[in-house]
Amino acid sequence: MIGVLWACLRVLVIGAVLMFNIQISHSAGALAIGSCGAYGYSYDYPNGTAAKASARKQCNGDCKIIDVRKSCGAIAVDAKATCGAHGYAVARQLGQAQNTALRQCYTNGGRDCMIRAFMCDARG
Repeated sequence: MIGVLWACLRVLVIGAVLMFNIQISHSAGALAIGSCGAYGYSYDYPNGTAAKASARKQCNGDCKIIDVRKSCGAIAVDAKATCGAHGYAVARQLGQAQNTALRQCYTNGGRDCMIRAFMCDARG
């Protein structure tokens, strides 16, 4: 009986360790927003540094980097004036991030704002 309990305990411990490693190994994402519609994004990276580097690499010029950790992110730009108004947002739900990014774009003077990019990082 004790042998069966030890075997069950081992299985539980191994399962917990594996689940913990999966959660830790994919937990970082980033958005990069630059001028004139330049952007980049990354998700499910092992750490924030790698996620930021990947997003920055995709974005041309001087780009602002935003952390996206266990959330969703969206970038909106004015489709008729890509060098003009833009917006971005990070939220727990994709729809909320997209709506907030669009609202921010319109608030910043955009007239024909559209979602340019979106992503969701692992929920853990």
